[in-house]
Amino acid sequence: MTELPPFHLAFPVTSLASARAFYGGLLGCPEGRSSDDWVDFDFHGHQIVAHLAPEEVRAAAAHDVDGDAVPVRHFGLVLAMDDWQALAERLRAAGTRFVIEPHVRFRGQPGEQATMFLRDPCGNALEFKAFADRTKLFAK
Repeated sequence: MTELPPFHLAFPVTSLASARAFYGGLLGCPEGRSSDDWVDFDFHGHQIVAHLAPEEVRAAAAHDVDGDAVPVRHFGLVLAMDDWQALAERLRAAGTRFVIEPHVRFRGQPGEQATMFLRDPCGNALEFKAFADRTKLFAK
């Protein structure tokens, strides 16, 4: 299998201090370069950049996905199941308010997956998911 190239995602935040506490502290993403207006984070080998742009942060619309109101604008990671479970436990222990509580969706179907949604302190939605069989990531 070819190594996947890291993706780059820039997104708006209302506070760099809040972004550092959430991405660096709670999620454990090492901080890279930064300025007075942005901060790079290592998001499991991917580069995400929190840009201070309060006017760009807004509520995301939601669509129904297997009975859940999934925020349309979101990003996240597909983790190994053990890592997903450990993250869910760490987030629960930290008192995280989930948009969608950790659970399994599409049960018994090719796309069965563990998923959870939460918002960062600036309102950006994140999804973390895992597959018991990762080869089913794109299964129909």
